[in-house]
Amino acid sequence: MMSQKISDHFSNVTSNIFLISICLLLCGFIAIPLLSIFLNVDIPQVKKQLSNPEVVSALITGLVTALVSTIISMIFAIPTAYLLANRKFPGKTIIDTLLDIPMVLPPAVAGLALLLAFAPRGILGSKLSQLGIILPGSMLAVIMAQTFVASVFTLRSSRMAFEHIDKRLIDNAKLFTNSKLRILLTVTLPLAKNGIIYGVLMTWARSMGEFGATILFAGNLPGVTQTMPLAIYTLMSEDIFASNTLSVILITVSFTVLIIFKSFNRGEVMES
Repeated sequence: MMSQKISDHFSNVTSNIFLISICLLLCGFIAIPLLSIFLNVDIPQVKKQLSNPEVVSALITGLVTALVSTIISMIFAIPTAYLLANRKFPGKTIIDTLLDIPMVLPPAVAGLALLLAFAPRGILGSKLSQLGIILPGSMLAVIMAQTFVASVFTLRSSRMAFEHIDKRLIDNAKLFTNSKLRILLTVTLPLAKNGIIYGVLMTWARSMGEFGATILFAGNLPGVTQTMPLAIYTLMSEDIFASNTLSVILITVSFTVLIIFKSFNRGEVMES
C-alpha cells in the first residue's frame, strides 16, 4: 500500500515536471524574440522617434483604422453570432464555415481577394469606379482589409459566449416580459459580455497588427494607408530605431490590453 502511494506520488511529480518543462520551453520560444526587441531599444531613441512624423503618422493611422474596423466588426459580428448561436436555418453550416475562412486564410490571399473584388477592374470595383469611388490606396481600403481579417474574432468569441449562457436564465426572464429585445438587452448581452469584450479586444489587436491584406489591397502610402506594421517593414532598412520603437509600441499595447481584460475577468469570477 505504501509502495503504491510512493509510486503514485513519484508519477505525479514526474508528470508535473514534464508539463512544466514543456510550458517553459513554449514560453521561452515566445518570450525571447519579444524580449530581444526591448533589449535593442534605446530609451532616448524612443523619445526621439515619438516625434518622428513618419512614426506618429503610422501610429495615428493604425489607431484610427483599427478602432473603426473594430466598431464595424461589432455592428455586424455580434448580431450574426447571436443568430448562429440561437437559430437553426437551412444553410447554417455553409454560412458558419464561410465566416470562419478569414481565420485560416493567409493574409496575402485575403488581400488579393479584396483587390480582385474591389479594384477598379474588379468584380465590384468596376461599378464603384463608374461612381468615382476608388478603394485601393485609400484609408477605407485599410479598414476593409482589417475588418475582413479580424472580425472573425468578435464573431467566434461572441458566439461561444451566447452558446454557453444557461438557457434556464433566459426562460425565467420570459416569465417577466414577452419582449425578446428587452431580454436580449437586459439578460443575454450582460451574461455574454465577457466573451464579447474579449472578442472585440482581439479584433482590435489583430487589426492593429494586420499587414498582408493591407499592403496588397490598400498599399503602403505614408500618411494615408501606412499603419504601424507597414511602417515597421519600410523602416527596417532605413531607420532601425524607428522600426524598433513601433514594434515596442505594438507589443506593449497588445500585452497591456490582454492583461487588463484577464485581470478584469478574473476579478468578476472571484466576486461571483
